[in-house]
Amino acid sequence: MKNKLFCFVIWLPLLLISCTVAQPGTIYVKQRLGKLDPRTRIDGLILVNPLTTKLIDLPTRTTTGELRLSLPSKEGLNVLTEVSILFKIKPKEVLNIIQNLGAESDYSLVIKNTFRSAAADITAKYLAKDMHSGKRDEIELEVREKMAETLAPRGIDIEAVLLKSIELPTELYAAVENKLKAEQEAQRMEFVLQTARQEAEKKRIEAEGIRDAQIIIQEGMTDNNIAWRSLEVLQELAASPNAKLIITDGQAPVLINE
Repeated sequence: MKNKLFCFVIWLPLLLISCTVAQPGTIYVKQRLGKLDPRTRIDGLILVNPLTTKLIDLPTRTTTGELRLSLPSKEGLNVLTEVSILFKIKPKEVLNIIQNLGAESDYSLVIKNTFRSAAADITAKYLAKDMHSGKRDEIELEVREKMAETLAPRGIDIEAVLLKSIELPTELYAAVENKLKAEQEAQRMEFVLQTARQEAEKKRIEAEGIRDAQIIIQEGMTDNNIAWRSLEVLQELAASPNAKLIITDGQAPVLINE
């Protein structure tokens, strides 16, 4: 009985350190005596012999790599930039990744070095102000595509490259700010001028309408029309029951109320 208890006490710690529970978003590979086991695990309880086997785990979820470095611009300036690289490994390529790139810390370094090379090639085609303003998305996309050319065949997907913070040289930053302010002022003035032109066009159309109406009225004021209208007015006055004095020459009546 004592021997069984002694054996249990001896083997229990060894058994505990030989067990690993798979974590979500992680893939596990056994390396037995330096040789990788092609059977990978992503869930459940994993048993290993700590004397002969090493358990390598790599994340399959999206991982973020952070960098802060200076990137060259077309005019030869160094632009200090903070970058986030979103990437993940392809589970089917995990054995190749371990064999060719190493563990997570090793391939993360490869990704960062690849970014430095790709980003320098791309940003050197753009002016520093482009990195700070409207072409940032375009630069991010080009860098991601260039990185993918190198890393996709190695089993790593680059999901996004984000230029989070860009610090221009002080003089250039002031120039860019002044240019943006000038562009905004120009847009404001264009809006004011457009509004004025619309108001002027509205008044011109109204004036044309009044002019056309006056022309029509003047064209209709012939002697015959005036006489006919005077006759209509005279008939209406005569039909009225009120007492009145009408003086007329037969053409234009003049009404005098009594």
